[in-house]
Amino acid sequence: MSGMLEFDERQARAVEAMYQNPDVTGQRAEVLRRLELRPGEAVLDVGVGPGLLLRDMALSVDAGGRAVGLDMSAPMIEIARRRCEGLAQVAFEQGDAMKLPFPGASFDVAVSTQVYEYVPDMALALRELHRVMKPGGRILILDTDWDSLVLHTNDRARQARILEVWDEHLADAHLPATLSPKLRAAGFQITRREIIPLLNPEYHPNCFAAGILDGIRGFVAGRGGVTKEEADGWAQSLRDLGPRGEFFFSINRYVFQAVKPAAK
Repeated sequence: MSGMLEFDERQARAVEAMYQNPDVTGQRAEVLRRLELRPGEAVLDVGVGPGLLLRDMALSVDAGGRAVGLDMSAPMIEIARRRCEGLAQVAFEQGDAMKLPFPGASFDVAVSTQVYEYVPDMALALRELHRVMKPGGRILILDTDWDSLVLHTNDRARQARILEVWDEHLADAHLPATLSPKLRAAGFQITRREIIPLLNPEYHPNCFAAGILDGIRGFVAGRGGVTKEEADGWAQSLRDLGPRGEFFFSINRYVFQAVKPAAK
């Protein structure tokens, strides 16, 4: 766990900025569409982050519903709280995905985007999620498998070293590959599995790749034998590909939808 990201106020602001670029905005709209929320439903966002999705969900369930955001990071919750100000149906809890602070059968819908890959005990986290869902409740989990990354570079050996160190920021950099059996073991019935790709075939400052390259550079510098100079040089070499028309970035977000079977 010592290598994993911890979101202080500066990092929370960086995440908020990156989550508002067109790539992630489009992903969020697709997640909201797939949730098919209805007025009056109770929805949980595990790892609420800056609250962009929670606000959209709160508006979908309307004043008669309930939208609860959970996060371990107090700075993240504060950003989300300000974003959702004035929405009486919204509430927040600071807590852990492996020990959800809610009674059983509390929610109709739960969503978690880019969170469970940070969780060290997924079996426990999914059992907790199953516990707080109502019978018939539906869930959506979105996470990245970093083996899906395609990132053009003129120095593949250097990039391989950097990305190996980057994997250390997660508990499981390849969670989607094993998520199906984990969901079934927790008692969920899988209903849908699909990919949402993030593709940046050109470089510009407001693309997803720009933000994530900066995040990788900052994390790996000084870790695993990667110097700051090497990390900075790697990131700059990729940015330099942009004006030459040689930049290419693509990664897959894997969407899993499932239900908690209704009691027989």
